[in-house]
Amino acid sequence: MRIPQALVDEIVAHSHQDAPNECCGLIGGRDGEATSVHRAENLFASPLRFEVKNPVPLLRAIEDAGEDLAGIYHSHTRSEAYPSQTDVNLAGWPDAVYVIVSLADPGAPDVKGFRIRDGEISDAELDVA
Repeated sequence: MRIPQALVDEIVAHSHQDAPNECCGLIGGRDGEATSVHRAENLFASPLRFEVKNPVPLLRAIEDAGEDLAGIYHSHTRSEAYPSQTDVNLAGWPDAVYVIVSLADPGAPDVKGFRIRDGEISDAELDVA
């Protein structure tokens, strides 16, 4: 997925702002390019897991903008940028890129993308422009 640096910066800023809890949100896009970020509230307000609270308005905003759901993002506050078993178990959008921000080193956030389909994790390249 191509993603502008400004959107990556917004996701990282959200990660820092919600720490020590995991943040989460949706990414809108067209033709393999991320075009918008929609911050969400973490239903669990937890450092260990996330669930987008009330995703319908966010999905509607993406649709109203003529975008598709390109990705779902969240942060890992103490672990690497790699899907946890909980992330895999809850992954319900097989065509979305799952973007994870690791704040294990808060001064050097690590941002990576993955596909999660049928319980299988594969890397999804993030082409940051």
